[in-house]
Amino acid sequence: MLFHLDKMSLSHRAGYVVGVLITLLALSHDCQARVHSHARFVRIEGTRFVVHGSDFVFNGFNSYWMMHVAAESSERHKVSNTLREAAGAGLSVCRTWAFSDGGDRALQISPGVYDERVFQALDFVISEASRNGIRLILSFVNNFKDYGGRQQYVEWARNAGVNVNGEDDFYTNPTMKEYYKNHVKKVTTRLNTVTKIAYKDDPTIMAWELMNEPRCKADSSGRKVNGWVQEMASFVKSLDNKHLLEIGMEGFYGDSMPEKKVNNPGYQVGTDFITNNLSKEIDFTTIHAYPDIWLSGQNDSAQMAFMQRWMETHSIDSNRILKKPLVLAEFGKSNKDSGHSLGARDQYLITVYESMNKFERTGEGIGGSLVWQLMGEGMDLYGDGYGIILSQHASTRAVISAQSHKMTTFGRMLLGRKH
Repeated sequence: MLFHLDKMSLSHRAGYVVGVLITLLALSHDCQARVHSHARFVRIEGTRFVVHGSDFVFNGFNSYWMMHVAAESSERHKVSNTLREAAGAGLSVCRTWAFSDGGDRALQISPGVYDERVFQALDFVISEASRNGIRLILSFVNNFKDYGGRQQYVEWARNAGVNVNGEDDFYTNPTMKEYYKNHVKKVTTRLNTVTKIAYKDDPTIMAWELMNEPRCKADSSGRKVNGWVQEMASFVKSLDNKHLLEIGMEGFYGDSMPEKKVNNPGYQVGTDFITNNLSKEIDFTTIHAYPDIWLSGQNDSAQMAFMQRWMETHSIDSNRILKKPLVLAEFGKSNKDSGHSLGARDQYLITVYESMNKFERTGEGIGGSLVWQLMGEGMDLYGDGYGIILSQHASTRAVISAQSHKMTTFGRMLLGRKH
């Protein structure tokens, strides 16, 4: 090599050296980018979320509809606008569906058969979230029949000749468990056609969610769901150990600590907040809260009292017993409630946020919250009474923005304590 280099002309020699330097710089940049990208994943340290060594406390939102809407290219601006407006209000995490099983704009048309057009819609959602600095929590399947859910899996299994008694067999039937695992693998290993990054390697994704609000009528104790959680959590982590994982639970207590069932809204749903979240593969806990539905016969004061107890009890249990961060993953106030007004909803959000901030100051806080739900203009079809359109609801936007600012300030305060 040295001999040939000596025979080169001066200009050729200079060009060679420059080429080598460019190659080395490119390799160095690629290496640094990979390290930086890896460091940008959200991690867990004790009962805290961290990013690149700094505490990550967040104000976020739900927009379950994003992939479904983005499947129509003419409607993608609704996704872009919502994410841009959310970022403008300081919201930094969005929870949305990575499933649509059967039916209109199905991602999974039948077991293992996918519509590439819809998958590319999810690619677009992830790329737009990244562009706006928003992280995603992606859910793999629904407990309910909306967008397919367990009911669709049952139908697919029966059509394949499998003997299925009902939806709760989803948790134990080998065929349906295999359908689910195949979907998880398909999603986590997907190469994004926009970003050219595999989902499992993309720090834009904060976490995976096993199921939206798992429930089981056949076993109120929570044991049947627990077996499924253990198996599927291990499977997800075998495919992707970079991302966080949560179950998608509402927070109902089960039989493992009977004394805690008094905190439920008068009934159980077949899950156990304590036992289900003990799995080492589950990184953080979640609760959902709808006292306006769960306690529909009671007045606003009683419903708010329940809401505050629900948050406080789970915050304490997540910190002291489970030793994991907690996220208030769904909450809101419907405009279908009697006596609804925009001012009443704003006050409800303020009270919830203030309670959450109080817990943070005690050191046994809630790591983040996700209001249900943000929507774009012209999306009445997706409305469920809880929709918030930031561009139209200025007072609500102000409430949400103020909470985002408080979360940012609190994160800085935690960083100051470390130093």
